[in-house]
Amino acid sequence: MDFVLHESAFMQSAVGPGGYPEPGPPEFAFAGRSNVGKSSLINCLLRRKNLVKVSQRPGRTQQINFFALNGDALRFVDLPGYGFAKVPMSVKAGWKKMVESYLESRPTLKAVVVIVDIRREPSPDDLMLLGWLLSLGLPAVVAVTKADKLSRNQAAQRLAKLRPQLAPYDAAPVVCSAVTGQGRQELWERLLARLAD
Repeated sequence: MDFVLHESAFMQSAVGPGGYPEPGPPEFAFAGRSNVGKSSLINCLLRRKNLVKVSQRPGRTQQINFFALNGDALRFVDLPGYGFAKVPMSVKAGWKKMVESYLESRPTLKAVVVIVDIRREPSPDDLMLLGWLLSLGLPAVVAVTKADKLSRNQAAQRLAKLRPQLAPYDAAPVVCSAVTGQGRQELWERLLARLAD
């Protein structure tokens, strides 16, 4: 599918299926640990500075946020971050239910971008999410962010170490930096390829 991004806009937030916009165009969801750079990556993909709010306090996104691209030809869906230790267990349980209900029930969901920090090992939460997506038959596209924090050599070494852990879920993780724009085009290509399936 040919897709040239012209505009993007916030649609609505939801905490459950009753608040979702009606299924329509294809959707790509974004998931990752709190403080992994999810909001910054979405803004980078959309070439917007502050469309998705970047919080200084991890764990602030407590709703599912929908964004419309090119009118409403395509949607990005920002899922709540997970794994932030200071969030109460009751809130974590609410997030889990919220995310699970979206991933299990959304007929227009084409893929989930799972974001991991290149400087860190994938967390148990990351691997649990990736395994769960696999069991649901939902394609995962792994974005390895914050590449600008390392030298090119260091990034290559880290990626070589991460690949075996990520290979069961995505054979070609995309190395990204929201700061430099590295990986932006490749990530878009991976997403648009899912539209043909």
